[in-house]
Amino acid sequence: MKKKHLEIMLEKVEGFKSPKADKEQYATPAIVASELLHFAFMKGDITGTVYDLGCGSGIFAIGAKLLGAEKVIGFDDDKEVLEIARANAHKLDVDVEFVCSNISDISGKAHTVVMNPPFGAQKKGSDRPFLRKALELSSVVYSIHNARSAEFIKKFISPSVITEYKLIDFPIKRTFGFHKKERLVIKVEIYRIEKRTEG
Repeated sequence: MKKKHLEIMLEKVEGFKSPKADKEQYATPAIVASELLHFAFMKGDITGTVYDLGCGSGIFAIGAKLLGAEKVIGFDDDKEVLEIARANAHKLDVDVEFVCSNISDISGKAHTVVMNPPFGAQKKGSDRPFLRKALELSSVVYSIHNARSAEFIKKFISPSVITEYKLIDFPIKRTFGFHKKERLVIKVEIYRIEKRTEG
């Protein structure tokens, strides 16, 4: 599937009905989700079991299934948003499992983890449990972070490594009262992380 076609499909995914600022619940735009997923697909990483951590309304999980992953599970600790995710999967006619779980309680093994973790704008360091857990569950991780986070991420994930990254625009629609603009575009980086162990 071409990236543009995937993006058009993912435009149908509904976002949050009542997003929570403390959880940094921003809908991942279809253009961003298709960029990350197509990147992973072209690397041969959308295969076997794919986990979407902090899946929100399910855009990555649904996209991974559309691209041919055998099994996809989306995890989030917000029951209400998982109902939206299930409805989205039904609308796009894909078989995705959604599980309500705190990030620390997720277990199992995936070939690849895809995620857009909290950037830590509301609660510093809130992306760290996601990175830690992703590398526990899988040997390949695709994750979105604020631009210029590479040095911090490299240190934090060591001995695992960033093998590649892409700098892209991430448009954010006005979601919360403290947002001044109707639409803000921030620079983000998509990292492909490979698990390495000491020794």
